[in-house]
Amino acid sequence: MLLLASTSPRRREILTNAGLLFEMRAPDVPESRDGGESPVDYVRRLARAKAEAAVRGPGDIALGADTVVVVDNMVLEKPCDAADAARMLRLLAGRDHQVITGVCLAAGSALIVDVETTRVHFGSMTGAEIEGYVASGEPMDKAGAYAIQGLASKFIDRIEGDYFNVVGLPIARVYRHLRSLWREQQSLVC
Repeated sequence: MLLLASTSPRRREILTNAGLLFEMRAPDVPESRDGGESPVDYVRRLARAKAEAAVRGPGDIALGADTVVVVDNMVLEKPCDAADAARMLRLLAGRDHQVITGVCLAAGSALIVDVETTRVHFGSMTGAEIEGYVASGEPMDKAGAYAIQGLASKFIDRIEGDYFNVVGLPIARVYRHLRSLWREQQSLVC
């Protein structure tokens, strides 16, 4: 059984649209960055902690993931309030940034931890556009305070890399790893 160690509606939708059957099992993993921890190390650590906390029995494959937005070496996670969301959008407007997602698949003694990075070119935004977007409520549960697949789509000039990574889960990378785990499990049964 594939277990999604998350309550993210975006990750649920990506897996569902990819035709994968799964169950959601969101573990309680504190999401705070250790001092001096790089963004890549941070998302890798959180993805692994989530996957390891979700797997419970033989045959389970747990998928943990964590996404951050990075601009000027600053990590932007989910905004804590509207003012924080507006601050993040001002930082991103008219600039490039990276979206980094750590993924981990845990199955028995097998553990795969990987990272996907996508560069996003954000268009300029006026103060009124930022205020209007924040007032929509959409930024509030999104890393970097925006949803590329939603209202913010009109502000994205282009991306370099995996679109689904920016939404919250690099599904092609995850699926490649799942296939290798399934092959490994089948070879143990035969």
